[in-house]
Amino acid sequence: MPSFWSGLLLILFFSVHLGWFRSGGFEGWSSGVWPGLKSLLLPALALGLFQSAVLVRATRSAVLDVMREDFVRTARAKGLPETRVIALHTLRNAMIPIITVIGLQLGQLMAGSIVLESVFALPGLGRLALGAISARDLPVVQGVTLFVATAIVFINFAVDLAYAFIDPRIKYE
Repeated sequence: MPSFWSGLLLILFFSVHLGWFRSGGFEGWSSGVWPGLKSLLLPALALGLFQSAVLVRATRSAVLDVMREDFVRTARAKGLPETRVIALHTLRNAMIPIITVIGLQLGQLMAGSIVLESVFALPGLGRLALGAISARDLPVVQGVTLFVATAIVFINFAVDLAYAFIDPRIKYE
C-alpha cells in the first residue's frame, strides 16, 4: 500500500472517526514536546508501515539463509544457548543484506516524505519542492534535488562503511 494512501486511511480513522489526532499541520516545538510529537506520529506511521514490512521480510530471509550455515550448527553443537547463537552468530552474519535494504529504504523514505508532507500539510522540503515546481521556481527545485541527491550519496557511503564495520573480512584499501 503506498504511503499516501495509508496516510489518508490513518487520517480517516484516527482523526475523523476517533478524534485522537489533528488531520494535518504541525503544532511546532514551541507548544511543547508532546504536541509536536503528536503532530508527527501519523505521518511517521504512514511512512514507516510499508518500509517496515519490507525490512522484516528481508531480515527473515537473511536470517533463514544464515541459519543453514555450518558455523551455526557448530555453535549449537558446542552447546551455546539458542539466544546466543542467534544474537552472536546468526544476526551478525545476516546484517549485510539487511543494511543494504536499510540504505535503499532511506532513499525511498525521502521520496515518500515529499507526498506525505502534502497529505498531512507539514512544512518541509517536500512541500517546498512541490510549491517550487508549481511556481516554476527552477533554482529552488535544483537546490532541493541537489540536497536530496547528496543525502542519498552520503547514505550509500555510510552503508559501505557499515559493511566494513560489521564484517571484518571486508577491507577497503
